[in-house]
Amino acid sequence: MALLPGDPAVAILGAGQPPEAYTELRQQLGLDEPTFSRYLDWLASAVQGDLGRSVVPPQSEVVDRIVSALPVSLQIAVMGLVMAMVIAVPVAMWSAYHEGGKVDRLIGAGTFALLSVPSFLAGLLLIMLVVNGTGWFPRSEWVRLGEGDLLGNLHHAFLPALTVALAELAMFARVLRGDLITTLREDFILAARAKGMPPLRVLFSDALRPSSFSLVTLMGLSLGRLIGSTVIVEYLFSLPGMGSLVVNAANQGDFPMVQGAVLVIAVLYVLINAGIDLSYGYLDPRTRRAHV
Repeated sequence: MALLPGDPAVAILGAGQPPEAYTELRQQLGLDEPTFSRYLDWLASAVQGDLGRSVVPPQSEVVDRIVSALPVSLQIAVMGLVMAMVIAVPVAMWSAYHEGGKVDRLIGAGTFALLSVPSFLAGLLLIMLVVNGTGWFPRSEWVRLGEGDLLGNLHHAFLPALTVALAELAMFARVLRGDLITTLREDFILAARAKGMPPLRVLFSDALRPSSFSLVTLMGLSLGRLIGSTVIVEYLFSLPGMGSLVVNAANQGDFPMVQGAVLVIAVLYVLINAGIDLSYGYLDPRTRRAHV
């Protein structure tokens, strides 16, 4: 942040003021102190739960701004992840069951195509085809969950979440397909088939859970990443989330806001992946440590 262009004093006072005014304001904000010293002061307050105040108008508490923006990014990330999983799991199972067939090759080509489409292009295409073409969904409006209109909130969040989900579902489907193919060649699966168990039951009951390790790990990584990487999607759809908050703060040189937002995103990333690690014991009891 210290190396980025932009001066909070100019953002606050505006251009064309006397140099003495900028110097006095920098002293008031502590911007004239060494960068490392300012960072240590911020860190000492952060470990006590105080992330400071924004140094540019509106000079509100950083925590308050994050509390307002974080639910938007969380909702888009979680909705996108759920949509990706709902589509990817049956697609991967269908592809693995028909390994080497026309269906498998078609699904492989489709997922590869989705992986090749960047999120900004997917968002622009959805805006052109769905928003401008049909008018079924809004582009630049947002209804918060706390306002009581759940259907309105989901209606506004659907397209941004779908934009996030497209690349994720392709990646999930390809990873799960590979693990399912390996699992379907195991002896216990062959024994289940020899007993005459229906194919769907074999896939869901016996093959899916032991094949989900890579998928679950990827989900945790994706969710943690999506919380902080929905910048383009939030910009395209004008959403008041963490991505927009960080970008605007960086452009204005509002370093307390950027530091606080990045810290919250990093903590969430660690907590989510810790929860994923704890879930391995449920997926496969063999991963649990034996206690003597």
